Amino acid sequence: MLKLIGSDGRKLYSWELEPGEYLIGRTPELDFYISDRTVSRKHAKIIVNSDRDTIILEDLGSHNGTAVNGVRIQGSIELKTGDNIIFGQVEFKIEQQGETLKKSRISTTRLAEYEPEKSVFLDINEALKPLPTKISEMPEVLPTLSEMARMLVLPEPQEEMLQRSLQLVSRVIVSERLAILFVQPDNDEVYTAATHLSGGKDPGEFRLSRTIINEIISNPQAILIGDPKQDPRFAKQHSIIMSDMKSAMAVPLLDEDKVHGILYADTSNPAHRYEDESLRLLATFGHIIGARLQNYQLLNERQEKQVLDAEIRRASNIQKTLVPQTIPEVPGYTVHAFQEQCRAVGGDLYDFEIFPNGELLFMVADVSGKGMGAALLMSNILASFRIMYNQPEFDLVRAVRLVSAQLLSHSAPEDFATLFVGLLDPAKSEVRYLNAGHNPPLLVRSNGNMEHLEASGIMIGVLDFDAWTEQRVSLSEDDFIVVFTDGVTEAECGEDQYGDERLEYCLRNCKNLTAPEIGDKLIGDVLSFVKDSPRSDDITIAILQRNKSC
Repeated sequence: MLKLIGSDGRKLYSWELEPGEYLIGRTPELDFYISDRTVSRKHAKIIVNSDRDTIILEDLGSHNGTAVNGVRIQGSIELKTGDNIIFGQVEFKIEQQGETLKKSRISTTRLAEYEPEKSVFLDINEALKPLPTKISEMPEVLPTLSEMARMLVLPEPQEEMLQRSLQLVSRVIVSERLAILFVQPDNDEVYTAATHLSGGKDPGEFRLSRTIINEIISNPQAILIGDPKQDPRFAKQHSIIMSDMKSAMAVPLLDEDKVHGILYADTSNPAHRYEDESLRLLATFGHIIGARLQNYQLLNERQEKQVLDAEIRRASNIQKTLVPQTIPEVPGYTVHAFQEQCRAVGGDLYDFEIFPNGELLFMVADVSGKGMGAALLMSNILASFRIMYNQPEFDLVRAVRLVSAQLLSHSAPEDFATLFVGLLDPAKSEVRYLNAGHNPPLLVRSNGNMEHLEASGIMIGVLDFDAWTEQRVSLSEDDFIVVFTDGVTEAECGEDQYGDERLEYCLRNCKNLTAPEIGDKLIGDVLSFVKDSPRSDDITIAILQRNKSC
């Protein structure tokens, strides 16, 4: 009879491999349920053919992987008797056993529990219950706890605090070695942060076993190992601690619900064998140390936030100086601009430039994303255009092609921008423009009619695209163009958006208003719509209006 047999240190698993298909994982409803947290919910699959001479194992994309005889597998592999299989960090073996074992078969849904005789695994909440009277009345306990509690407010370096903590713990817990180990957040590995040794002896190499680490981190639990050489879970794991210890304890140092580190104690003196009360006392010390470590973390986060806030304020001030500080004056025309960012920095931009031939360039763009990344792209695009302003003849299509190619070559695939750029020839009352995937600006005629300046190509920086085309439109007296970003039309109040209809209705009622008055009316209408709703996007508008003749 073929069987799959294994253990996670707390449970023994034994499953008969009859012909069929079996799903394995950390979901109780599966055929083979493994409760260990290193096993994925749907980890692997085993297929046994009708003659039982072929067993196929397939990993189902598990997080921690499946290994056979020490080699991690990809996809499917054929198994044979004697193969060692590891699901996550739980080891199994394919064995051939006699038919007499049928009577002791373990159910696939009710698994045998291993009850350790020499070790205690105690939930941390249970371990932190009030100390037993016989412990709290020991002469050194309350003074030591009081002195440790003072560490919560003492301004001392973390390294000194950790070392002093172990010295205090050593007053009431007899040990050859005390240690505080920190857990690497990315891979759950541990490293020694502080040690205290009885008599100044060499600590050796602190190497907690993976079993202990997993138990402390995943649950979390306080662990008392009565005698590792007597405990089947640890007897063969020489990596527990490189010493002849007779008893050991380990408790988690918690940062809220996450294990930040481990407080460890051991002794090789048979007369000092630890008991349940010792574990509770160590857990109490660990709770105080964990609280102090959390204070250090909060202080570091506060300092980092202060530095970041200062950098953001600096970036915001720089970005504000990048856009035009003064609005250009063009005889016969009025120009107006408004910008409000939903964060300290953003990805909207606008620009104006008067060329030597008297033409006015006006531009509005909206970079993908928000925050600092969008602000960096915004400054890059603006700088790229401004370099070309000094060329003898500024060509709209050529400029957009060059900036798009530069953005495509030196940014991530998700980085792009929509863009509207126009050139006003005041002598001809004509605007040449290019719309690269931007919201169509509105040309509002003096009689209230509206025209949409539709896109003549895709947004910039997305593809190797160069088919943008230039469009032209003439302006009569009292006509005006409103260029805006989607922060206007997508301004939200609950689930409703300001939208194109509200925008057009507002602008139709701007007859006889100047460009600044039009801008104020539009922004006021948007703000009245959103009320107290949080801003979800930057808002930028630019207005070009042809004045009436005197």
